[in-house]
Amino acid sequence: MIGVEPLVDKKKDEFQFDGVYGRDPVDTKYGFESEIDACYFSGFANKDVAFCHKASKTLVVADLLFNLPAKEQYSGTWTVPIVGNLGLGPLSYMHKRFVWAVGHNKEEMSRDAKTVAGWDFNKIIPCHGDVIEKDGDKAWREAYKWYLDV
Repeated sequence: MIGVEPLVDKKKDEFQFDGVYGRDPVDTKYGFESEIDACYFSGFANKDVAFCHKASKTLVVADLLFNLPAKEQYSGTWTVPIVGNLGLGPLSYMHKRFVWAVGHNKEEMSRDAKTVAGWDFNKIIPCHGDVIEKDGDKAWREAYKWYLDV
């Protein structure tokens, strides 16, 4: 199992970790690199990792990108997403403001946002919100515009 430093510190008594983003040397290979690119966002408040599956051109992210409201996630329920009504999507001003605010180290965030922007992807699967089926690279560039322009 591979995790990020804050998670490993929190769950070290529950799980055995074979790798730790943020603690292992930057050039550490975990065995999936021929199929998946990974970028650890050390300057991000949550210390997230972006993953890009090369064959499907799919970016997978947790808190690095939101696509709300989450219509897809709530389509089969009577529940209404409260946070989603804020319209926190990658093309919104609020999203740019959010990722700027949670970037504790702007230089590292800029470096890592540019790394991801250099990958070849079209789809984005975020943990928060609907899948972005096409033009994901454009959505990423818009969401991280303030870091990419630095």
